[in-house]
Amino acid sequence: MATIYEVHPDTPQPRRIEEIRDALDQGAVMLYPTDTVYAIGCGIHVKSAVQRVRQIKQLSNDKPLTFLCPSLSNIASYAQVSDPAYRIMKRLIPGPFTFLLPATKQVPKLVMSPKRKTTGIRVPDRPVCLALLDALQVPIISTSAYLLDKEHSTPIPTLEVGQTLDKAELFDRWEKLVDLIIDDGSEPGYEMSTILDLTDANYPEIVRQGLNWETAAAWI
Repeated sequence: MATIYEVHPDTPQPRRIEEIRDALDQGAVMLYPTDTVYAIGCGIHVKSAVQRVRQIKQLSNDKPLTFLCPSLSNIASYAQVSDPAYRIMKRLIPGPFTFLLPATKQVPKLVMSPKRKTTGIRVPDRPVCLALLDALQVPIISTSAYLLDKEHSTPIPTLEVGQTLDKAELFDRWEKLVDLIIDDGSEPGYEMSTILDLTDANYPEIVRQGLNWETAAAWI
């Protein structure tokens, strides 16, 4: 059974964040709120935890995993950011946008796309996420806690377009699959992030229209 940590949505309690950080350092996998949907995550630095996330979500190793960084300057450690890409990202960070970028050697192979050598990175607009990133000092894996494919025989919740899911049901479905559940009092969101492919920033492309995609479209 997962341990539930209740944290303040605007000013997360430092001691509570430290407890979560310590668990993540030891390989814990968590369910946590982001500025889009609830996500499954772990520290990017713990290989066994990243493998568990893949197993839970039934993701093969050729499927890249998105991760969270605290700032645009931090992204540069994990991705090659061209000047055109920087200008676009600066307008959109923080927020519900995932950027596909060429990965640097700092990105573990288990996280990136093995064929394209790219990675997906977000800078969230959520105090809980930013507090965890500051405490952990490494990026955090972020993959949606939902499945859109109803053919999966798994307790992971599925969503249809326009459907919502209350927090109690979400927690109930995940409590035996993860080690930690972070509750900041918010109800689950159901709109995914907008994905922008900036691998060739001279020709940026929106590859998934998610939350606030119109804002992204205005800058590309």
